[in-house]
Amino acid sequence: MREYENDFNYDDFNMDDEYAHDYDDHYESDYDTAEPCRKEFRYIFTRKGLSLLLVCCIALSSAFGAGGAFIANQFLAGVSYQTFGSPPVRLAPMNVNLAEATGSKLSIQEIIDVAADAVVEISTERTLSTGWTGRRVMQGAGSGVIISTDGYIMTNNHVIENSSRVSVTLNNGDTFDARLVGTDRITDIAVIKIDTKNLTPVIFGNSDGVAMGDLAVAIGNPLGQLGGTATVGIISSLDRQLTIENKSMTLLQTDAAINQGNSGGGLFNQHGEIVGLVVAKSRGLGIEGLGFAIPINTAKEVAMNLIESGFVTGRPVIGIVMVDLTSAEAVIANGVRFPGIYVKSVESANARDAGFMEGDMLHYVEDVRIQSFSDVTDTLQRYSVGHTVKVTVVRGDQIIELSVVLSEHRGSL
Repeated sequence: MREYENDFNYDDFNMDDEYAHDYDDHYESDYDTAEPCRKEFRYIFTRKGLSLLLVCCIALSSAFGAGGAFIANQFLAGVSYQTFGSPPVRLAPMNVNLAEATGSKLSIQEIIDVAADAVVEISTERTLSTGWTGRRVMQGAGSGVIISTDGYIMTNNHVIENSSRVSVTLNNGDTFDARLVGTDRITDIAVIKIDTKNLTPVIFGNSDGVAMGDLAVAIGNPLGQLGGTATVGIISSLDRQLTIENKSMTLLQTDAAINQGNSGGGLFNQHGEIVGLVVAKSRGLGIEGLGFAIPINTAKEVAMNLIESGFVTGRPVIGIVMVDLTSAEAVIANGVRFPGIYVKSVESANARDAGFMEGDMLHYVEDVRIQSFSDVTDTLQRYSVGHTVKVTVVRGDQIIELSVVLSEHRGSL
């Protein structure tokens, strides 16, 4: 072998060619792990042969590996997991949509088919004075839900408040002028009416039975231009205590997309039933997926009261109109000495008889320190119409205790 001969000089050992050949054969046989034999091995097997050998090895390895895995899987599938003390691993299902993930019996498309015709677009006009003779018409928009076949529609008070004209557009594109039936500022619920028949009303669900993680489909009129829009999420939380425009409210929270114009629209569950009336969303840098709805059990009760009586019956009030002057800007602008809740006007005979005066600052109602509108309304809910409560006010340099017989709220305060 030439390479071996290059490593050894046979002339130095006085070997003839025949002996050298015999030595080479002996070395190959007895020392097949030595470097010269490895070189010779590559010489015997051509590149083509070596490639074929590698391909065969890979194929055999894959076959044995797949077969072994199959056999092991079949073996483990038939063995109770109690044998090993832990359950077999289950892979998460793929391509599962939100309806399936939340256990909904209806698909999201089916929920929209059930509910969409019961949600309407609301457009409003509000006339403002801009000077001695000038007037300016402000336009607004929101959403509403049909609650009867003959045209009663529930929405938020803030959607229609102080409007000179309200119109309603159905899901099929028909538009009607609407009249105000009743409104309640405390719960932010209002009812309007259009003159038509054979409408598709919402199906009322039970908001007391809602659970975190339930499917939530919001349908409304975002931006006041995209009527019939549906967004999907879950019920993120229950019984959120929030103060919105000086009103203390207990709300459902959802991560379904909510935008301006969605107010008054419906929040529907996995059965296509309405469980909430959309009322607000949190806005600000970095805030996403924080929408809120009035539980439908609350909204429905108020709406029925408004239809039957024009106001919420049995709700006790002092009989005054209050103004919030708790900010530094409000204190300076109104020239008051202390930040607080002030009497703007005295409306009921009971309040006048008790001695309330415009400009009084509410200090206490019974034993509750008054620092916000909600402090007043929440405290009064402990009592009934006709009950006498003690109200402490600050008037100039004096602190005065007044006793007032609670009146029934008639929707104007």
